[in-house]
Amino acid sequence: MKEIVVGSVVALVIFLAVIGINVTPLVFIGIIIGGFYFFIQTQGNMKLEDVGNGLKNNLLLSFDDIGGQDTAINELKEALEFIRKPEEIIKMGIRPLKGILLVGPPGTGKTLLARAAASYTDSVFIAASGSEFIEIYAGVGAKRIRQIFSDARKKAQKINKSSAILFIDELDVLGAKRGSNSSHMEYDQTLNQLLVEMDGLTQNKDPRMLIIGATNRVDLLDPALIRPGRFDRQVQVGLPDKKGRVKILDIHTRNKPLSNDFMLEDIGRETFGFSGAHLESLANEAAILALRENSATIDKNHFLEAVNKVIMGEKLDRRPNNDEMRRVAYHESGHALVSEYVNPGSVSSLTVIPRGMALGFMRQSPADDQYLYTRAELEKQIIVALAGAVAEELALGNRSTGSKNDFAQAWKLSREIVGDGLSSLGIVDVEKLSREIFYEECKSIISDLENKTRSVLQDRQDCLRTLAEYLITEESIDREQFIEFIP
Repeated sequence: MKEIVVGSVVALVIFLAVIGINVTPLVFIGIIIGGFYFFIQTQGNMKLEDVGNGLKNNLLLSFDDIGGQDTAINELKEALEFIRKPEEIIKMGIRPLKGILLVGPPGTGKTLLARAAASYTDSVFIAASGSEFIEIYAGVGAKRIRQIFSDARKKAQKINKSSAILFIDELDVLGAKRGSNSSHMEYDQTLNQLLVEMDGLTQNKDPRMLIIGATNRVDLLDPALIRPGRFDRQVQVGLPDKKGRVKILDIHTRNKPLSNDFMLEDIGRETFGFSGAHLESLANEAAILALRENSATIDKNHFLEAVNKVIMGEKLDRRPNNDEMRRVAYHESGHALVSEYVNPGSVSSLTVIPRGMALGFMRQSPADDQYLYTRAELEKQIIVALAGAVAEELALGNRSTGSKNDFAQAWKLSREIVGDGLSSLGIVDVEKLSREIFYEECKSIISDLENKTRSVLQDRQDCLRTLAEYLITEESIDREQFIEFIP
């Protein structure tokens, strides 16, 4: 059809020129229209290389190379059986899944899981980000959706694969609830096209296709996208536990010379709350530190230093003056003494070397991962948070602005006590609770715990003074040095 239209226009222009009509304006207008059309077509095209090749790389990645996500892997494998065993699935009368949604914080391995799924099923793998489909031009996003589905099928057929996996990262950009972008209907048109394409997936002919989406904001997704028949299953990809962190560290240190493999257990305990991406960065930073020191192997102290760097940032060249250094030393010593008092064995190290936005830092290492807390345990966290300011007051006679983040943490924990029904108010609906009552209850909790914190430090003022003065001299204290100061 395009050829007929173009040929007719050219013939018309030639005819007009032959009969003596000036066709220059028409040619000029045609060039402008053609250029604009070409630009729109170029914007709408999404090259296969742009959305990811995947096939060459994902064959080197298996589920065994992903640590800390055993539950997610098992659930994902179950959903992939319709690709690996299509005859058995049909025999059992099972409706194959069209889409799997990976939900979890950034850096937990959602993209790795999708690549491993392609390797596990021997499928073509094509990846794209939700933002790649959205443009200001109407219809471009819908066209890109059609194109990527078409490209996945063609690529599978070209290399004689019976299945293809299409991975869409940051799905919330593409699949946000319709109407949430009222000034830009392109979002809704693109989402509508995705819904249509997923409805059109059939598993009774090759290549079989599976859509894997990833997001950390599932609450933003349109209900039509996550209903059964589209993204049938949601797989939670959360932060790894201690066992998972040790496995991830083992994976990322296979190509690194460790002085002792057993130290990974200790590092796994020190890194509660780290994602897989954090742990990869940790192993890399530890290797860099070892190289900087011309060490032939990576030691435990390199990992511990790397933990501080990942959490707080690189050491800063600037140094506080003597008065500030003394204040920071008493502040961190207060945190450490109270933390050891309420949770014996919890202090890992403390330092007055500035990192990032902090002038000092006391690092705790919990004995085990913990996900549920009693009121007493939350109160202990508040006491530790308040200890820095109280130590300054006892030793120096006043407080400083360095406790701002500690106070914010204390208020957050006190609000959690009230919101979880652990306060004297009992079970409450925080949204319906008056601000005055909420504030007074939180203030009462913090005030009582501040008095307890002061009592603990008053009984240990000599120890506080000795520890702070030693910290001023040495700047950093590890666990072995710290316990020498505990009475």
